[in-house]
Amino acid sequence: MSGGITIVGLGPGDPGLLTVEAMQVMERASEVYLRTRRHPTVTSLPPHLELRSFDDLYEASVGFEELYEAIARRVLELSGRPEGVVYAVPGHPLVGETSVRRIIALAAEDGTCVRIVSGVSFVEPVVTALKIDPFDGLQIADATVLAGRYHPGLDPDQAALVVQLYDRDVAAQAKLTLMNLYHDDHPVTLIHAAGTEDQELHTVPLFELDRQDGIEHLTSLYIPPLESPGSLSSYQDIVAQLRAPEGCPWDRKQTHQTLRKHLLEETYEVLEALDAEDGDELCEELGDLMLQILLHAQIATEEGEFKLIDSIGGVIAKLIRRHPHVFGTLQVDGADEVLRNWEEIKKHEKGDDFTTALAGVSELLPALARSQELQDRAARVGFDWDDVKGVQAKVDEELRELDEARNLDERQSELGDVLFSLVNLARWIDVDAESALRQANDRFARRFAEIEKRADALGRRLLDMTVDEMEELWQAAKLDLEE
Repeated sequence: MSGGITIVGLGPGDPGLLTVEAMQVMERASEVYLRTRRHPTVTSLPPHLELRSFDDLYEASVGFEELYEAIARRVLELSGRPEGVVYAVPGHPLVGETSVRRIIALAAEDGTCVRIVSGVSFVEPVVTALKIDPFDGLQIADATVLAGRYHPGLDPDQAALVVQLYDRDVAAQAKLTLMNLYHDDHPVTLIHAAGTEDQELHTVPLFELDRQDGIEHLTSLYIPPLESPGSLSSYQDIVAQLRAPEGCPWDRKQTHQTLRKHLLEETYEVLEALDAEDGDELCEELGDLMLQILLHAQIATEEGEFKLIDSIGGVIAKLIRRHPHVFGTLQVDGADEVLRNWEEIKKHEKGDDFTTALAGVSELLPALARSQELQDRAARVGFDWDDVKGVQAKVDEELRELDEARNLDERQSELGDVLFSLVNLARWIDVDAESALRQANDRFARRFAEIEKRADALGRRLLDMTVDEMEELWQAAKLDLEE
């Protein structure tokens, strides 16, 4: 051997699955560097081999990224010897082996020759144990990567295989990530030592994943698809099918403009569910609102305007760019500073041209909602009262001016100022003015319906009642409805 790196796959653990080529390489070598000795095949390697490992680096490293970087650089150093270096890893060298990918990258930089000796990966014995076909859409995820995320990059309508579930700590962190997508009781199967005589399969609810014994370096996790479709991908496919030539005539004839009213209706139904604090209703209404979004995205795709990935990709980039305190190194002191930074970043994105802080507030918003958003935007750039007393004084001032109004035009103008000031007061006391008025409308409607029923029960009409009589009914209805 005249220098260079030979990377050998040791297979999944059964010595009988070691390839002839791999055995020939090791029979000709005098020493082999192992990523880890913790692999069943190691004890069956040729007895003349001097076995070295990087197990000591596992204890010294603070994380897997640092560990694999250290291994890769050490292997590259060894490759400069006349005899080069043989580096052996579990499974197949290019399946789930981060250290190998790093070695290849470093070797390419300095022109070091790398030879890959294939091995049977962990996938073959796992699919054999589960009796599944990976061509049915099996996804493969690294548990250590999942552990560092908040949401898994998986399609829940496709089966998934989670590998490198090294221990309970990794399992616990990966579980929390998975539970952001799957139901807590979704059944999952732990596969221990697949392809060896110690192979075991154990199915548990997802929430019990990290409570199981025996989780170690030869453990994988199989996640079956959801019982019924529930992914964004499946939803997109349904919408595309509705819009296809053989799809639904109604859906096919819709345009961005014809769908406007439906988008607005579904938005208000979501708001109603929020106001009612009805979780089940909110679940359903969010799904209906998503339908409108996907219909618009599908129409845009068909017309060559953009695709959903463009819309989502754009907002992902914007969120990362406008949250440097989360995705960067910026330090902030509370939500108010976050909003101020947001406005500054927006200005920078627009370039040198002047743009008002109120740009982007839709004129189609309901009046109260637009008023509050305008005042929120102004406050972010410092245009605000020092305290709530100033806001309350402004309300009183506008009420006096309304009382002094001399004609209809003045009354309309002054009443608008009163309402605008009241919205500002709502903002200062952390109340959403639009929601507050909707709730007040609903309370009035319920109470009024109740006094109508009470009057009818008395054989009376509201028109024939005195103000005192109606007030008595109103208070009684109010008390009953609040109980």
